[in-house]
Amino acid sequence: MNEQNNTQVDQLKNIEGAIEAILYAAGYPVKYTKIAEVLGLDLRNTKTLIEHMAKDLNSEKSKRGINLLTFEDTCQFCTKEQYAPYIREALGIRRGGNLSASSMEVLAIVAYNQPLTRTFVDQVRGVDSAYAMNSLIDKGLIEACGRLDAPGRPMLYVTTEKFLRVFGISSLSELPATETLLPPKEELPIVEDGDMTDDDAGVTAAEENE
Repeated sequence: MNEQNNTQVDQLKNIEGAIEAILYAAGYPVKYTKIAEVLGLDLRNTKTLIEHMAKDLNSEKSKRGINLLTFEDTCQFCTKEQYAPYIREALGIRRGGNLSASSMEVLAIVAYNQPLTRTFVDQVRGVDSAYAMNSLIDKGLIEACGRLDAPGRPMLYVTTEKFLRVFGISSLSELPATETLLPPKEELPIVEDGDMTDDDAGVTAAEENE
């Protein structure tokens, strides 16, 4: 009986090792479906196993240098924030990110109020936000998700999965709690636009005249 248990433990550790190797080698989010296919497991058990691995790795008691981020359809390794100074020093990375203060401000507004239009962002900030929003779109941190079912059909924007990865969270529910002072958004139906072109992904000329 003990021998059988030991065999099962070894098999489980081998599977976990394979998942670690896949995620480490990839360096980008990998779909659960792909991992399940490669390992010959069903999708539900694969996600459960990865979530268990993430709980152990991400624990405050863990002394490992990585976190395992789990998203709706994918998962990915990332380094823990407390080791950032060592990483910068070892790899010669200059301190600071690529986002300006205005871009961070716009990103925060989108994150806490999505989906929203550029006009809403402009109203909150009191200045034109077209440049900052286009910059965030180019960096893959926000994206168009459809149009508001209102006159002019203005584009709506949300944060992306890359936004979650960059900030080391698995879902928007993990964003720090904040007592928003932003004006309430009017609840209007959203129209999904499956025929959006590449030009639609940016701030459109129509939105300038909202």
